Amino acid sequence: MACSSLASQAQIEKLSELLARVSEGETRAFAELHTLTRGRLRRIALAVGAAPHDVDDILQETFLKVWRNAARFDSGRAPAMAWMSAIVRHTAIDHLRTRRQPNVELDEALAVPAAAGPSPTEDFDYVSAEPIARGVLARLPEDRRRLVALAYLEGESRASLSRRFGVPVGTIKTWLHRTILAVRKDCLAASAAA
Repeated sequence: MACSSLASQAQIEKLSELLARVSEGETRAFAELHTLTRGRLRRIALAVGAAPHDVDDILQETFLKVWRNAARFDSGRAPAMAWMSAIVRHTAIDHLRTRRQPNVELDEALAVPAAAGPSPTEDFDYVSAEPIARGVLARLPEDRRRLVALAYLEGESRASLSRRFGVPVGTIKTWLHRTILAVRKDCLAASAAA
């Protein structure tokens, strides 16, 4: 029993040392690490539920992540094998998720018949709408016009706007919602009058 715990401790130290060398870009250390761990990582990927024909791709992606992130490994937080096991597990889970997503082949997408007529956005007269929208926005109070510009033109987050205007995020959301409803109403009224 003591002999096996010494062997496992030596294995832990060996893998940690190999990862340290891999973090320095040493390819021989990476090859040795690969040889020592690929069998166990393969079994982990299979245990997660990966199909046997997908395991090689999962392992390749796992070892690429190990190569790129070896400098982030901290032997004080977890043994090397536990760190690599977590990487292969997450990689396999991600792989399974993408496999479950419905995929549409390009030929199928191209075979979708065209709509009977143009869509509403294809028929929309942007040239006529722009002056109406500009006029409606110009009539907004300065603080609301600034809020809309920062949120929708500059892409500023609601949290950032909250800090900028000194109000809770919920208030920012309410102001934006009410302002956009008012702008929409005024644009519709102005376009009907035109």
